[in-house]
Amino acid sequence: MAHSAPNTPIVGTPRFPNAPLPPRAGAGLKADHIDAILADDYRIGFLEVHAENYMGDGGAAHRALSAIRTEFPLSVHGVGLSIGSEGGIDPAHLERLAKVVERYEPGMVSEHLAWSSHDAGYFNDLLPVPYNAETLDRVATHIGQIQDRLKRQILLENPSTYVAFEQSTMSETDFIREVAQKSGCGLLLDINNVFISATNHGWKPIQYLRNFPLELVQEIHLAGHAEDVDDEGEKLLIDAHDRPVAEAVWKLYEMVICQVGAMPTLVEWDNDVPEWPVLRREAMLADAVLKRLGPSALLGSRHATG
Repeated sequence: MAHSAPNTPIVGTPRFPNAPLPPRAGAGLKADHIDAILADDYRIGFLEVHAENYMGDGGAAHRALSAIRTEFPLSVHGVGLSIGSEGGIDPAHLERLAKVVERYEPGMVSEHLAWSSHDAGYFNDLLPVPYNAETLDRVATHIGQIQDRLKRQILLENPSTYVAFEQSTMSETDFIREVAQKSGCGLLLDINNVFISATNHGWKPIQYLRNFPLELVQEIHLAGHAEDVDDEGEKLLIDAHDRPVAEAVWKLYEMVICQVGAMPTLVEWDNDVPEWPVLRREAMLADAVLKRLGPSALLGSRHATG
């Protein structure tokens, strides 16, 4: 089935205005921030929610998100589809996701390259997959099933990883490129995840980004990470989402924006969530990078193509 463009609305009468994500900074929506966001003179570019928090039929969460949706573009980020699972996509979970997407018509829908379920069990983590032909076929098939049900393209996010599989026969960047080409999905580039994985595995993050299919990226994520040590005393980075974006991640972000131009960028902060002004400041820093570097990159791209 040919998949529609990511901003094409679901067929039918929309309950909320359909708004694509602007090439600006966004933030994850937290219940404690809603009043401050609606009253703020600074209008955040977009807001992102985890789909699983809105899979019930009603209640205060839906009333609040409905108010937000009339004022801001929205992105829906899934954490429970378990795209890499050998057991297949849970049809009930996919139906619940479809209802959220149909109800709020987000500008983008994204999920992780990971698995979190096995048989009837669910794990409170996003677990890695081996990069080989078998996994490639499975992940691409699952993405096709999701896109067919949602009637739209989704974005696949690169993972943060702490271990590597002996069964892997290709690099992460090659695997992600081939999944996207085979399934027709777009990509969400999490730059913090790149830095974490590069540090944990001894990669060079700049080389990773040079090999990454940046032409398929439609959204970027930024976040903070925690430093720890492994059993051998080596540095280990944890995708904590509990602090400001690290300076090294900002530098990688600037490098990417110089190449791809301005695009929707989410600042994630999911643990030890601060007051809205702190998260707002992080978003404003990303907006400043997009304003300073994005237009020149896009101009260079147009010039290069004639």
